[in-house]
Amino acid sequence: MRIITGKAKGCQLKTPKGMSTRPTSDRVKESLFSILGNEVEDVNVLDVFAGTGGLGLEALSRGAKSAVFVDKSTADIIKDNLRHCHLEEQGEVMKGDVFTAMQRLAGQGRSFELVFCDPPYHLGLWQRTMTYLAKSSLLSTGGLLVVECGGDENEVLDLPQFKLLRNQKYGHTTQINIYEMVAIE
Repeated sequence: MRIITGKAKGCQLKTPKGMSTRPTSDRVKESLFSILGNEVEDVNVLDVFAGTGGLGLEALSRGAKSAVFVDKSTADIIKDNLRHCHLEEQGEVMKGDVFTAMQRLAGQGRSFELVFCDPPYHLGLWQRTMTYLAKSSLLSTGGLLVVECGGDENEVLDLPQFKLLRNQKYGHTTQINIYEMVAIE
């Protein structure tokens, strides 16, 4: 796993031993960031279920203003990757439960223009994350939510706060959905 482009281009990312995480492949990451284009520049990023931190680190490398990484088991690896890529000044790592961390961030009045959600597949975690974001102010109006889920998890939630912009399947195992947070009147 590596940073594909930007100021940390080529930086190799440390990954945990075993199969406890499933880092986004370089091919999928390259396609995703090609779709996002300039949408990552000068934004605040929230990377939940961050794993190695690869998505948030890629966004920082491509010009994001800051990134908060949340994961309960890989916080030390994310900190190492931030240091190794010389991006530690722009990154904040929160170790613990994603939903507790999101409540804490919302309680602090924080908001983000880009949220990455790449949880373990088939556990209902991306649906729970979207539901929480729909009810909170963590994702700003006009902000983007990128959900990575299993290739067979092609469910669309009935949340009027989200407009589906893109639904892309990669092979048999991975699905990327990009949503925009819209104002509800």
